[in-house]
Amino acid sequence: MTTQTPPSNPITDPYKYLRIVLAPDGTITRLPEIPSLNLSSADSASDSHPIPILTKDLTINQSKKTWARIFLPRQTLDPSFHAKLPLIVWFRGGGFILYSAASALFQHSCATMAIQLSAVLVSIEYRLAPEHRLPAAYEDAVEAVHWIKTAPDEWLTDFADLNNCFLMGGSAGANIAYHAGLKLAATIDDQDLHPLEIKGLILHQPFIGRCKRTESELRMVSDPHLPLCCADLMWKLALPIGADRDHEYCNPTVEGGSNALTKMKALGWRILVDWGDKDPLMDRQQEFVKMLQEKGLQVVSQFSEGHCHGIELVDLSKCNALYSAYKSFISSSLLP
Repeated sequence: MTTQTPPSNPITDPYKYLRIVLAPDGTITRLPEIPSLNLSSADSASDSHPIPILTKDLTINQSKKTWARIFLPRQTLDPSFHAKLPLIVWFRGGGFILYSAASALFQHSCATMAIQLSAVLVSIEYRLAPEHRLPAAYEDAVEAVHWIKTAPDEWLTDFADLNNCFLMGGSAGANIAYHAGLKLAATIDDQDLHPLEIKGLILHQPFIGRCKRTESELRMVSDPHLPLCCADLMWKLALPIGADRDHEYCNPTVEGGSNALTKMKALGWRILVDWGDKDPLMDRQQEFVKMLQEKGLQVVSQFSEGHCHGIELVDLSKCNALYSAYKSFISSSLLP
């Protein structure tokens, strides 16, 4: 492991860095407003669309303002193409407090994943903290999975193989995918997901932590992509009021999810966790992988040199090997 010299000008104002303003009522104003890409299925399906992907937005829960953006590889519309594609339920990052499924920031990476993985990808819009603190995002994720199994949309019914479903997310989205998986595994006997069958989880650089600092956090305290003070603030705004970073939502190594992990093991779900050596959370992620392995889960640990936190948003060209690993994981999970 290489060492890095701490920066001479450490980042000390997370509000300024994240461009948010905290209001007296506990809500935040996000400045500037994040650019969004609003779609219509007619526009996205036009022959002039530059990417071989089709997209559409569908409402999940109007009262909660949750919805889904579906990414469908254009090849599925070829009359000679008859196979259904694996289904990926995707949760974006943003520290639980930023961005949307409509953020242009994620459009290209989601489209690329759907194409590279030959999958139908459904990106879920969930409620943000601090207006809706955890477990609101987890509840939205679970509701989205139940919505998918009965959604009367031809892109899902005709092109997605609901029997081969994976929960996937990046950073805070990986945290959401994991906790949604725990909740679904724990209740699967009482709440049948048929015809949807979850095969496993793909957790890209999961956003996790605990109160005690790790070596990698201290060494990369002012990492330009995830400064430590910003991670602290995100958790402060996202966790239930009064909770610290040893709460089970933040620290997966506590015993809160043990029973659900046992059930996940019994269901045969597999878990891929990827992490990089330029991510301040790398020590956390190693601890997480070790915990899952000690619980007897089938875990694939994918380490990438030179990958910072949110690499797919910084340099998508570095993700080809990563997507190859995802595709191999999905294919091997589908074997009888």
